[in-house]
Amino acid sequence: MNNKILILDFGSQYTQLIARSIRELNVYCEIQPCTKPIQYDATLKGVILSGSPFSVNDTNAPKPDVKAIADKLPVLAVCYGAQLIAQQAGGEVGKSTHREYGRAHLQNIVHDPLLATISNGSQVWMSHSDTIKQLPEGFQVIAQTESIPVAAYKASTSYAANPVYAIQFHPEVTHSTDGRQLLKNFVYDICSCDADWTPAAFVHETVERIKAEVGDKKVVMALSGGVDSTVAATLIHKAIGDRLYCIFVDNGLLRKGEFEQVLEGYEHLGLNTKGVDAKSLFYKELDGVSDPEQKRKIIGRLFIDVFQEEAKHLTDVSFLGQGTIYPDVIESVSVHGPSVTIKSHHNVGGLPEKMNMKLVEPLRFLFKDEVRKIGKEMGIDDIFLQRHPFPGPGLGIRVLGAVSPDKVQMLQEADAIYIQQLRDSGLYSQVWQAGAILLPVQSVGVMGDERTYEYTVALRAVTSVDGMTADWAHLPYSFLSKVSNDIINQVKGINRVVYDISSKPPATIEWE
Repeated sequence: MNNKILILDFGSQYTQLIARSIRELNVYCEIQPCTKPIQYDATLKGVILSGSPFSVNDTNAPKPDVKAIADKLPVLAVCYGAQLIAQQAGGEVGKSTHREYGRAHLQNIVHDPLLATISNGSQVWMSHSDTIKQLPEGFQVIAQTESIPVAAYKASTSYAANPVYAIQFHPEVTHSTDGRQLLKNFVYDICSCDADWTPAAFVHETVERIKAEVGDKKVVMALSGGVDSTVAATLIHKAIGDRLYCIFVDNGLLRKGEFEQVLEGYEHLGLNTKGVDAKSLFYKELDGVSDPEQKRKIIGRLFIDVFQEEAKHLTDVSFLGQGTIYPDVIESVSVHGPSVTIKSHHNVGGLPEKMNMKLVEPLRFLFKDEVRKIGKEMGIDDIFLQRHPFPGPGLGIRVLGAVSPDKVQMLQEADAIYIQQLRDSGLYSQVWQAGAILLPVQSVGVMGDERTYEYTVALRAVTSVDGMTADWAHLPYSFLSKVSNDIINQVKGINRVVYDISSKPPATIEWE
C-alpha cells in the first residue's frame, strides 16, 4: 500500500460513506477524529474534512488549523469543512437565508481539476443550515446552485502550499450523481494516488503482517459462522496454518441446524475447529430473565466463561484472534468526547487482558462489503460470505422476554421456514438481514373447529449497505402470505404472523 487518504471526522453522519466511496476507487483511506493530531508519512497523499452537526460559529465547535494541514497535503473540505476554511481565512459564515437541504443542481461550473468532466445541471445533495456569505480575499468560486452563490470554491494559491478545494454539498451520497467522479478527480488527479487497494493486495499484505506479528506462536479464536469471523480466521489460517485453534460454541440460541452446518463448513475450509455444546448452561442462566440488556450480559459472560475453559486446554497460546471490522472501531471513538459504548455483545470485551493475550484483528480496517470481497478473493463459499448478519446473542434477543428451550425451538422452526423461502424465492440476496422474532404475546385463533391461544411471530427484513441505517424490505404480498401460512400450519404454538415495516431510524433492526 503506497497511498492513503485521511478523513478527519467532525461528527457527520456521512463520514463512513466518504470512506467507502474512496475505498471503492481502490485507494486506501482511514477515518480519525478531527481532534487527533495527524501522523504524516510518505503514504499519506491527501486529507478530506467531513461535515458536522456543529456550526462553525458555535463556541465549542472543533477548529483544527486547516492551513497547517494544507501546507503539507492537498485538502478537500465538505460542508462544515468548507465553512471552517472560509472562516479561518477571513471570510464570513452565517445562517442560510434559503433552505439548503435536499437536491440542488450545479451551475456556472469552472472546469478546474476538481470539477473536470462534471457538467452544469449535475444534481448534488445539500444538508446544512449555515452558508458561506463572503469568501476570503483571493478565493475563487468554482460552482454555484440556483440559490447558493458559493456551492464550491478553490482557495487562493497564497493560502497554502497545496491545492485546497471546498464544497457545500455531499459528494459521497448517491443523490449527488457525479459525486463519485468528483472524489475520483480529487484522489487520482489532485492527490496523485494509484489504485493499489485491491482484495489481492490486501490478502498478501495481511498474511505477511500476521506471519511477522505472530511468529511461531499460537492463536485461539472464537468463531460464529458469520462473515467477519470466518474471513478473519481464514486469513490467520493462511498465515500460520494449524497453529490457529478455533472454538465454536453452541449456546442454544443458534438457528436451526446451524451448529452442525457451520462445523461442516469449517471442516471444508480446513480450519482447526472444536465445537462445544453449552446449550444447557445458557438455558439455565437465562431462565426467567426478560430484561434485554441483562440477557445480553449473561450471554456475553457465559460465552467468555466457556471460551476460557476450552482455551485452558491449549498450551503456549499468545494471541487472540477477533473479527472486529472498521465500523466497530469507528463507533468506539467519539468526535464529541469520551468513547461511545458499543453494544455489549459486539466484542469479547476483556478477554485479551484476562487471558494475557495480544489481539490479532486482520479485518480491523475493513467495511462489511470489503470483508466479503476479501473472502471471495480467498475462495470462501457464498454460504458464509452472503450469510445475513446475525446478532451476537443470537435468538436470545429474538425471543422477546424470558428465554426457554421450548420458545427457542418454536422460533427456530419459524425462522427456518422464513429464511428457506427467502432463498427459494431468490429474495435472500436482495435483503441485507432477515429473521423471525417470537413476541411475548398470545392471541385467540381458530384451527379447524378448535379455539387456540398461541404465540405471535413477527417477520423482519431490511435493506441496507452497512446496517448504520436500514429500510424495511418491500417483500411481495404473495411471498408473505405463503410464509405466514406455512409457519402457522407447520409450527405448533404459533397462530399469528405479522410483518415489521419500521425503518432504522427511528426503529432498530433487532427488537431487543
